Amino acid sequence: MGFDLQFLGATGEVTGSLYLLRTESHKVLLECGLIQGSSENEERNHDAFPFAIGEIDAVVLSHAHIDHSGRVPLLVKRGYDGPVYVQNATLALCEIMLPDSGHLNERDAEWENRRRRRKGKSLVKPLYTLEDAERSLEQFRGVRYEENVEIVPGLTLRFHDAGHILGSTIVELTYAGAKGSRTLVFSGDLGYRDAPVMNQPARIEHADAVLLESTYGDRLHRPITDTLEELADVFEMARAAQGNILIPAFTVGRTQDLLYLMAEHYDRWKLDNWQIYLDSPMAIEATKTYSQFRDLYGAELFKPGTSRPDLPNLHITRTPEESMGINDIESGAIIIAGSGMCSGGRILHHLKNNVWRPECHLVIVGFQAYGTLGRKLLDGADMIRLFGDEYRVRIRTHTIGGLSAHADQADLISWYGGFRDKPPVYLVHGESVAQKVLAATMRDKLRAPVSIARRSQIISI
Repeated sequence: MGFDLQFLGATGEVTGSLYLLRTESHKVLLECGLIQGSSENEERNHDAFPFAIGEIDAVVLSHAHIDHSGRVPLLVKRGYDGPVYVQNATLALCEIMLPDSGHLNERDAEWENRRRRRKGKSLVKPLYTLEDAERSLEQFRGVRYEENVEIVPGLTLRFHDAGHILGSTIVELTYAGAKGSRTLVFSGDLGYRDAPVMNQPARIEHADAVLLESTYGDRLHRPITDTLEELADVFEMARAAQGNILIPAFTVGRTQDLLYLMAEHYDRWKLDNWQIYLDSPMAIEATKTYSQFRDLYGAELFKPGTSRPDLPNLHITRTPEESMGINDIESGAIIIAGSGMCSGGRILHHLKNNVWRPECHLVIVGFQAYGTLGRKLLDGADMIRLFGDEYRVRIRTHTIGGLSAHADQADLISWYGGFRDKPPVYLVHGESVAQKVLAATMRDKLRAPVSIARRSQIISI
Protein backbone atom coordinates (compact mmCIF):
# COMPACT_ATOMS: atom_id res chain seq x y z
CA MET A 1 0.00 0.00 0.00
CA GLY A 2 1.39 3.36 -0.98
CA PHE A 3 0.14 6.84 -0.22
CA ASP A 4 -1.40 9.78 -2.07
CA LEU A 5 -0.22 13.34 -2.62
CA GLN A 6 -2.38 16.28 -3.61
CA PHE A 7 -0.98 19.49 -5.15
CA LEU A 8 -2.59 22.50 -3.47
CA GLY A 9 -0.09 25.32 -4.10
CA ALA A 10 2.91 26.43 -6.20
CA THR A 11 1.36 24.91 -9.34
CA GLY A 12 2.05 27.16 -12.32
CA GLU A 13 3.51 29.76 -9.97
CA VAL A 14 6.51 30.17 -7.69
CA THR A 15 4.87 31.10 -4.39
CA GLY A 16 2.48 29.52 -1.91
CA SER A 17 3.95 26.01 -1.74
CA LEU A 18 1.39 23.58 -0.30
CA TYR A 19 1.01 19.80 -0.72
CA LEU A 20 -1.11 17.29 1.19
CA LEU A 21 0.08 13.74 1.78
CA ARG A 22 -2.35 10.99 2.82
CA THR A 23 -1.38 7.60 4.21
CA GLU A 24 -3.92 4.91 5.13
CA SER A 25 -4.77 6.66 8.40
CA HIS A 26 -2.91 9.99 8.60
CA LYS A 27 -2.53 13.30 6.78
CA VAL A 28 0.68 15.31 6.57
CA LEU A 29 1.12 18.79 5.13
CA LEU A 30 4.27 19.31 3.08
CA GLU A 31 5.05 23.06 3.04
CA CYS A 32 2.69 25.84 4.10
CA GLY A 33 3.90 28.87 2.17
CA LEU A 34 2.68 32.42 1.79
CA ILE A 35 1.36 33.51 -1.60
CA GLN A 36 3.34 36.53 -2.81
CA GLY A 37 3.11 38.89 -5.76
CA SER A 38 0.33 41.27 -6.73
CA SER A 39 -2.21 42.48 -4.18
CA GLU A 40 -4.80 40.23 -5.86
CA ASN A 41 -2.53 37.21 -5.42
CA GLU A 42 -1.73 38.04 -1.81
CA GLU A 43 -5.43 38.37 -1.01
CA ARG A 44 -5.67 34.59 -1.62
CA ASN A 45 -3.77 34.04 1.63
CA HIS A 46 -7.00 34.90 3.47
CA ASP A 47 -8.93 32.05 1.82
CA ALA A 48 -9.85 28.95 3.78
CA PHE A 49 -7.30 26.14 3.59
CA PRO A 50 -8.43 23.46 1.10
CA PHE A 51 -8.51 20.73 3.75
CA ALA A 52 -9.85 20.15 7.25
CA ILE A 53 -7.21 21.56 9.58
CA GLY A 54 -8.25 19.23 12.41
CA GLU A 55 -7.33 16.22 10.26
CA ILE A 56 -3.68 17.26 9.77
CA ASP A 57 -1.32 15.18 11.93
CA ALA A 58 2.04 16.79 11.05
CA VAL A 59 3.62 19.52 8.93
CA VAL A 60 6.99 19.31 7.15
CA LEU A 61 8.80 22.39 5.80
CA SER A 62 11.71 22.21 3.37
CA HIS A 63 13.21 25.58 4.39
CA ALA A 64 12.55 28.95 5.97
CA HIS A 65 11.70 31.16 3.00
CA ILE A 66 8.29 32.70 3.49
CA ASP A 67 6.82 31.22 0.30
CA HIS A 68 7.38 27.81 1.95
CA SER A 69 6.77 28.58 5.64
CA GLY A 70 4.80 31.81 5.85
CA ARG A 71 1.28 30.45 6.40
CA VAL A 72 2.18 28.17 9.31
CA PRO A 73 1.18 30.86 11.86
CA LEU A 74 -2.18 31.17 10.09
CA LEU A 75 -2.60 27.37 10.16
CA VAL A 76 -1.98 27.40 13.91
CA LYS A 77 -4.20 30.43 14.42
CA ARG A 78 -7.01 28.51 12.71
CA GLY A 79 -6.63 25.47 14.93
CA TYR A 80 -3.64 23.30 13.99
CA ASP A 81 -1.97 22.01 17.17
CA GLY A 82 0.45 19.35 15.87
CA PRO A 83 4.22 19.34 15.22
CA VAL A 84 6.04 21.25 12.47
CA TYR A 85 9.23 19.43 11.38
CA VAL A 86 12.14 21.50 10.08
CA GLN A 87 15.93 21.30 9.87
CA ASN A 88 17.62 22.82 12.95
CA ALA A 89 18.96 25.89 11.14
CA THR A 90 15.55 26.41 9.53
CA LEU A 91 14.04 26.56 13.00
CA ALA A 92 16.51 29.29 13.97
CA LEU A 93 15.68 31.27 10.82
CA CYS A 94 11.92 30.83 11.24
CA GLU A 95 12.28 32.30 14.72
CA ILE A 96 13.40 35.48 12.94
CA MET A 97 11.32 35.43 9.77
CA LEU A 98 7.86 34.42 10.95
CA PRO A 99 7.54 37.05 13.72
CA ASP A 100 8.77 39.62 11.20
CA SER A 101 6.05 38.47 8.79
CA GLY A 102 3.48 38.85 11.56
CA HIS A 103 4.72 42.37 12.31
CA LEU A 104 4.45 43.31 8.63
CA ASN A 105 0.89 41.96 8.53
CA GLU A 106 -0.03 44.15 11.48
CA ARG A 107 1.61 47.19 9.92
CA ASP A 108 -0.06 46.66 6.54
CA ALA A 109 -3.47 46.23 8.20
CA GLU A 110 -2.92 49.43 10.19
CA TRP A 111 -2.07 51.41 7.04
CA GLU A 112 -5.05 49.98 5.17
CA ASN A 113 -7.35 50.81 8.07
CA ARG A 114 -6.19 54.43 8.11
CA ARG A 115 -7.33 54.68 4.51
CA ARG A 116 -10.59 52.88 5.23
CA ARG A 117 -11.42 55.08 8.20
CA ARG A 118 -11.16 58.18 6.01
CA LYS A 119 -13.61 56.63 3.53
CA GLY A 120 -15.95 55.21 6.16
CA LYS A 121 -15.25 51.62 5.12
CA SER A 122 -15.18 48.56 7.35
CA LEU A 123 -11.79 47.73 8.88
CA VAL A 124 -9.57 44.73 8.10
CA LYS A 125 -7.65 42.41 10.40
CA PRO A 126 -4.08 41.24 9.80
CA LEU A 127 -3.64 37.78 8.29
CA TYR A 128 -1.85 36.90 11.53
CA THR A 129 0.05 38.87 14.13
CA LEU A 130 3.55 38.81 15.61
CA GLU A 131 2.05 37.09 18.65
CA ASP A 132 0.41 34.45 16.43
CA ALA A 133 3.77 33.76 14.78
CA GLU A 134 5.61 33.45 18.09
CA ARG A 135 2.95 31.07 19.40
CA SER A 136 3.22 28.87 16.31
CA LEU A 137 6.98 28.47 16.83
CA GLU A 138 6.27 26.48 20.00
CA GLN A 139 5.14 23.64 17.72
CA PHE A 140 8.34 23.52 15.64
CA ARG A 141 10.62 20.49 15.98
CA GLY A 142 14.24 20.68 14.80
CA VAL A 143 15.75 17.73 12.90
CA ARG A 144 19.37 17.19 11.80
CA TYR A 145 20.39 16.39 8.25
CA GLU A 146 20.38 12.62 7.53
CA GLU A 147 18.42 11.85 10.72
CA ASN A 148 15.45 9.46 10.41
CA VAL A 149 12.29 10.56 12.23
CA GLU A 150 8.96 8.73 12.21
CA ILE A 151 6.53 11.64 12.05
CA VAL A 152 3.32 9.55 11.95
CA PRO A 153 3.00 5.77 12.21
CA GLY A 154 4.75 4.19 9.23
CA LEU A 155 5.96 7.47 7.68
CA THR A 156 9.66 8.33 8.08
CA LEU A 157 11.16 11.73 7.34
CA ARG A 158 14.78 12.28 6.31
CA PHE A 159 16.27 15.67 5.42
CA HIS A 160 19.16 16.10 2.96
CA ASP A 161 21.08 19.32 2.21
CA ALA A 162 19.50 21.19 -0.73
CA GLY A 163 22.25 23.83 -0.93
CA HIS A 164 19.70 26.65 -1.40
CA ILE A 165 19.96 28.62 1.86
CA LEU A 166 21.04 27.77 5.38
CA GLY A 167 19.05 24.77 6.59
CA SER A 168 17.34 24.15 3.23
CA THR A 169 16.43 20.54 2.63
CA ILE A 170 15.54 17.92 0.11
CA VAL A 171 12.66 16.08 1.81
CA GLU A 172 12.62 12.28 1.67
CA LEU A 173 9.43 10.64 2.95
CA THR A 174 9.18 6.84 3.11
CA TYR A 175 5.95 5.07 3.97
CA ALA A 176 6.13 1.45 5.12
CA GLY A 177 2.73 -0.17 4.61
CA ALA A 178 1.48 -3.73 4.73
CA LYS A 179 2.67 -4.44 1.17
CA GLY A 180 6.09 -2.82 1.26
CA SER A 181 7.47 0.70 1.28
CA ARG A 182 7.22 3.67 -1.06
CA THR A 183 9.42 6.77 -1.13
CA LEU A 184 8.60 10.32 -2.19
CA VAL A 185 11.48 12.77 -2.68
CA PHE A 186 10.71 16.50 -2.81
CA SER A 187 13.57 18.64 -4.07
CA GLY A 188 12.51 21.68 -2.07
CA ASP A 189 14.38 24.61 -3.61
CA LEU A 190 17.68 23.35 -5.02
CA GLY A 191 20.83 25.46 -4.91
CA TYR A 192 22.89 26.57 -7.87
CA ARG A 193 26.11 24.68 -8.63
CA ASP A 194 28.24 27.87 -8.33
CA ALA A 195 26.65 29.05 -5.07
CA PRO A 196 29.27 31.16 -3.23
CA VAL A 197 28.45 30.00 0.31
CA MET A 198 26.26 26.90 0.37
CA ASN A 199 27.20 23.29 -0.39
CA GLN A 200 26.14 21.40 -3.51
CA PRO A 201 22.68 19.75 -3.25
CA ALA A 202 22.80 16.17 -2.01
CA ARG A 203 22.32 13.45 -4.62
CA ILE A 204 19.73 10.74 -3.97
CA GLU A 205 19.51 7.50 -5.90
CA HIS A 206 16.10 6.04 -5.07
CA ALA A 207 12.54 7.37 -5.19
CA ASP A 208 9.17 6.06 -6.32
CA ALA A 209 8.10 9.61 -7.19
CA VAL A 210 9.90 12.96 -7.32
CA LEU A 211 8.58 16.50 -6.88
CA LEU A 212 10.97 18.88 -8.62
CA GLU A 213 11.05 22.66 -8.38
CA SER A 214 11.23 24.42 -11.75
CA THR A 215 11.82 28.09 -10.96
CA TYR A 216 14.50 28.46 -13.63
CA GLY A 217 13.53 25.48 -15.76
CA ASP A 218 13.74 27.51 -18.96
CA ARG A 219 17.17 29.11 -18.57
CA LEU A 220 20.83 28.66 -17.81
CA HIS A 221 22.58 30.93 -15.33
CA ARG A 222 25.72 32.68 -16.41
CA PRO A 223 28.91 31.12 -15.04
CA ILE A 224 30.15 32.56 -11.74
CA THR A 225 33.20 33.99 -13.50
CA ASP A 226 30.95 36.07 -15.75
CA THR A 227 28.89 37.11 -12.75
CA LEU A 228 31.96 38.40 -10.96
CA GLU A 229 32.91 40.40 -14.06
CA GLU A 230 29.38 41.83 -14.28
CA LEU A 231 29.52 42.99 -10.67
CA ALA A 232 32.96 44.52 -11.23
CA ASP A 233 31.56 46.45 -14.22
CA VAL A 234 28.56 47.71 -12.20
CA PHE A 235 30.82 48.99 -9.42
CA GLU A 236 33.08 50.71 -11.94
CA MET A 237 30.21 52.34 -13.85
CA ALA A 238 28.50 53.53 -10.68
CA ARG A 239 31.76 54.88 -9.31
CA ALA A 240 32.38 56.84 -12.53
CA ALA A 241 28.82 58.17 -12.52
CA GLN A 242 29.12 59.14 -8.84
CA GLY A 243 25.85 57.49 -7.90
CA ASN A 244 24.61 54.92 -5.42
CA ILE A 245 24.00 51.21 -5.89
CA LEU A 246 20.77 49.66 -4.59
CA ILE A 247 20.60 45.90 -4.11
CA PRO A 248 17.18 44.55 -3.09
CA ALA A 249 18.35 41.28 -1.58
CA PHE A 250 16.54 38.40 0.02
CA THR A 251 17.49 38.52 3.66
CA VAL A 252 18.36 34.84 3.86
CA GLY A 253 20.77 33.48 1.27
CA ARG A 254 21.39 36.25 -1.22
CA THR A 255 22.50 38.77 1.39
CA GLN A 256 25.10 36.38 2.80
CA ASP A 257 26.33 35.50 -0.71
CA LEU A 258 26.83 39.19 -1.46
CA LEU A 259 28.69 39.87 1.78
CA TYR A 260 30.97 36.90 1.16
CA LEU A 261 31.74 37.91 -2.45
CA MET A 262 32.36 41.53 -1.48
CA ALA A 263 34.91 40.42 1.10
CA GLU A 264 36.47 37.92 -1.31
CA HIS A 265 36.84 40.50 -4.13
CA TYR A 266 37.27 43.62 -2.01
CA ASP A 267 40.48 44.80 -3.68
CA ARG A 268 39.57 43.76 -7.22
CA TRP A 269 36.23 45.60 -7.07
CA LYS A 270 37.86 48.62 -5.36
CA LEU A 271 35.27 48.51 -2.62
CA ASP A 272 37.39 50.72 -0.40
CA ASN A 273 35.88 53.58 -2.46
CA TRP A 274 32.40 52.71 -1.15
CA GLN A 275 30.47 52.63 2.08
CA ILE A 276 28.46 49.39 2.30
CA TYR A 277 25.18 49.37 4.23
CA LEU A 278 23.38 46.26 5.40
CA ASP A 279 20.03 47.95 5.92
CA SER A 280 17.69 45.19 7.01
CA PRO A 281 17.12 44.20 10.63
CA MET A 282 16.02 40.74 9.56
CA ALA A 283 19.06 40.23 7.31
CA ILE A 284 21.30 41.31 10.19
CA GLU A 285 19.74 38.68 12.46
CA ALA A 286 19.80 36.05 9.71
CA THR A 287 23.51 36.68 9.15
CA LYS A 288 24.08 36.07 12.87
CA THR A 289 22.31 32.75 12.44
CA TYR A 290 24.69 31.84 9.63
CA SER A 291 27.51 32.38 12.11
CA GLN A 292 25.89 29.90 14.53
CA PHE A 293 25.69 27.11 11.94
CA ARG A 294 29.09 27.37 10.25
CA ASP A 295 29.32 23.57 10.11
CA LEU A 296 26.56 23.51 7.45
CA TYR A 297 28.61 25.24 4.72
CA GLY A 298 32.23 25.59 3.70
CA ALA A 299 32.76 29.30 2.98
CA GLU A 300 34.63 31.62 5.38
CA LEU A 301 31.96 34.26 5.73
CA PHE A 302 33.01 35.89 9.01
CA LYS A 303 36.05 37.40 10.65
CA PRO A 304 37.71 34.65 12.69
CA GLY A 305 36.17 34.37 16.13
CA THR A 306 33.35 36.84 15.38
CA SER A 307 29.87 36.93 13.89
CA ARG A 308 30.70 39.99 11.77
CA PRO A 309 31.25 39.70 7.99
CA ASP A 310 34.82 40.43 6.98
CA LEU A 311 34.23 43.87 5.38
CA PRO A 312 36.01 46.88 6.94
CA ASN A 313 33.53 49.45 5.53
CA LEU A 314 30.34 47.57 6.33
CA HIS A 315 27.75 49.56 8.27
CA ILE A 316 25.05 47.64 10.15
CA THR A 317 21.96 49.88 10.22
CA ARG A 318 19.41 48.43 12.60
CA THR A 319 17.22 51.37 13.55
CA PRO A 320 14.85 53.38 11.34
CA GLU A 321 16.88 56.49 12.17
CA GLU A 322 20.10 54.88 10.93
CA SER A 323 18.31 53.77 7.76
CA MET A 324 16.90 57.25 7.10
CA GLY A 325 20.40 58.67 7.48
CA ILE A 326 21.46 56.78 4.35
CA ASN A 327 19.03 58.87 2.31
CA ASP A 328 21.30 61.90 2.77
CA ILE A 329 24.07 60.12 0.82
CA GLU A 330 24.08 61.10 -2.87
CA SER A 331 27.11 59.09 -3.96
CA GLY A 332 29.32 56.21 -2.88
CA ALA A 333 26.79 54.02 -1.04
CA ILE A 334 26.10 50.37 -1.72
CA ILE A 335 22.77 49.68 -0.02
CA ILE A 336 21.68 46.08 0.59
CA ALA A 337 18.07 46.17 1.79
CA GLY A 338 14.95 44.02 1.81
CA SER A 339 12.66 43.03 0.41
CA GLY A 340 14.20 41.00 -2.39
CA MET A 341 11.26 41.60 -4.76
CA CYS A 342 10.82 45.26 -3.72
CA SER A 343 7.40 44.33 -2.35
CA GLY A 344 7.97 46.09 0.98
CA GLY A 345 10.66 46.99 3.47
CA ARG A 346 13.40 49.60 3.48
CA ILE A 347 14.34 49.18 -0.19
CA LEU A 348 11.20 51.17 -1.07
CA HIS A 349 12.51 54.24 0.75
CA HIS A 350 15.85 53.96 -1.02
CA LEU A 351 14.10 53.62 -4.38
CA LYS A 352 12.09 56.75 -3.56
CA ASN A 353 15.35 58.66 -3.16
CA ASN A 354 17.29 57.11 -6.04
CA VAL A 355 15.04 55.57 -8.72
CA TRP A 356 14.73 58.87 -10.60
CA ARG A 357 18.52 59.47 -10.68
CA PRO A 358 20.26 58.24 -13.89
CA GLU A 359 23.64 58.09 -12.13
CA CYS A 360 22.37 55.39 -9.76
CA HIS A 361 22.26 51.65 -10.34
CA LEU A 362 19.81 48.93 -9.30
CA VAL A 363 21.20 45.40 -9.09
CA ILE A 364 18.63 42.58 -9.26
CA VAL A 365 20.10 39.38 -7.83
CA GLY A 366 17.11 37.06 -7.46
CA PHE A 367 13.83 35.86 -8.90
CA GLN A 368 11.12 38.52 -9.22
CA ALA A 369 7.59 37.09 -9.08
CA TYR A 370 4.94 38.34 -11.48
CA GLY A 371 3.10 41.38 -10.09
CA THR A 372 5.87 42.56 -7.77
CA LEU A 373 7.55 45.96 -8.05
CA GLY A 374 10.86 44.19 -8.63
CA ARG A 375 9.39 42.42 -11.66
CA LYS A 376 8.05 45.72 -13.03
CA LEU A 377 11.49 47.32 -12.71
CA LEU A 378 13.11 44.25 -14.27
CA ASP A 379 10.67 44.45 -17.20
CA GLY A 380 11.60 48.09 -17.85
CA ALA A 381 8.75 50.11 -16.29
CA ASP A 382 8.96 53.84 -17.11
CA MET A 383 7.00 54.93 -14.04
CA ILE A 384 6.42 53.34 -10.65
CA ARG A 385 4.27 54.28 -7.66
CA LEU A 386 5.82 54.57 -4.20
CA PHE A 387 3.94 55.70 -1.11
CA GLY A 388 1.13 57.15 -3.24
CA ASP A 389 3.37 59.17 -5.57
CA GLU A 390 4.54 58.50 -9.14
CA TYR A 391 8.28 58.35 -9.89
CA ARG A 392 9.99 58.24 -13.28
CA VAL A 393 12.43 55.34 -13.51
CA ARG A 394 15.83 56.59 -14.60
CA ILE A 395 17.99 54.35 -12.45
CA ARG A 396 20.02 51.83 -14.48
CA THR A 397 18.89 48.26 -13.80
CA HIS A 398 21.17 45.21 -13.97
CA THR A 399 20.17 41.56 -13.64
CA ILE A 400 22.86 39.34 -12.12
CA GLY A 401 21.50 35.87 -12.81
CA GLY A 402 24.61 34.03 -11.65
CA LEU A 403 23.84 34.92 -8.03
CA SER A 404 20.58 33.04 -7.99
CA ALA A 405 20.03 30.71 -5.06
CA HIS A 406 18.02 28.46 -7.39
CA ALA A 407 19.32 25.73 -9.66
CA ASP A 408 19.10 26.45 -13.38
CA GLN A 409 17.86 24.05 -16.04
CA ALA A 410 21.16 22.17 -16.27
CA ASP A 411 21.31 21.75 -12.48
CA LEU A 412 17.72 20.50 -12.29
CA ILE A 413 18.25 17.93 -15.03
CA SER A 414 21.56 16.81 -13.54
CA TRP A 415 20.05 16.37 -10.08
CA TYR A 416 17.13 14.32 -11.37
CA GLY A 417 19.58 12.28 -13.46
CA GLY A 418 21.10 10.97 -10.23
CA PHE A 419 18.05 8.79 -9.56
CA ARG A 420 18.11 5.17 -10.64
CA ASP A 421 15.29 3.86 -12.84
CA LYS A 422 13.91 7.31 -13.82
CA PRO A 423 11.07 7.65 -11.31
CA PRO A 424 8.02 9.69 -12.35
CA VAL A 425 8.72 13.36 -11.76
CA TYR A 426 6.19 16.16 -11.19
CA LEU A 427 7.17 19.77 -11.76
CA VAL A 428 6.11 22.29 -9.11
CA HIS A 429 7.21 25.77 -7.98
CA GLY A 430 7.60 27.32 -11.42
CA GLU A 431 5.77 29.56 -13.85
CA SER A 432 4.05 27.82 -16.76
CA VAL A 433 6.53 28.78 -19.46
CA ALA A 434 9.53 27.57 -17.44
CA GLN A 435 7.77 24.30 -16.62
CA LYS A 436 6.86 23.53 -20.23
CA VAL A 437 10.43 24.11 -21.40
CA LEU A 438 11.92 22.01 -18.59
CA ALA A 439 9.45 19.17 -19.17
CA ALA A 440 10.23 19.04 -22.89
CA THR A 441 13.99 19.16 -22.25
CA MET A 442 13.85 16.37 -19.64
CA ARG A 443 11.87 14.17 -22.01
CA ASP A 444 14.30 14.87 -24.83
CA LYS A 445 17.55 14.44 -22.89
CA LEU A 446 16.62 11.80 -20.30
CA ARG A 447 13.40 10.26 -21.61
CA ALA A 448 12.07 11.14 -18.17
CA PRO A 449 8.41 10.39 -17.29
CA VAL A 450 7.71 14.02 -16.43
CA SER A 451 4.40 15.77 -15.72
CA ILE A 452 3.51 19.33 -14.79
CA ALA A 453 1.57 19.32 -11.52
CA ARG A 454 -1.96 20.73 -11.66
CA ARG A 455 -3.83 22.42 -8.83
CA SER A 456 -5.90 19.90 -6.80
CA GLN A 457 -4.44 16.96 -8.75
CA ILE A 458 -3.96 13.77 -6.70
CA ILE A 459 -1.22 11.27 -7.48
CA SER A 460 -0.73 7.81 -6.00
CA ILE A 461 2.79 6.82 -4.91
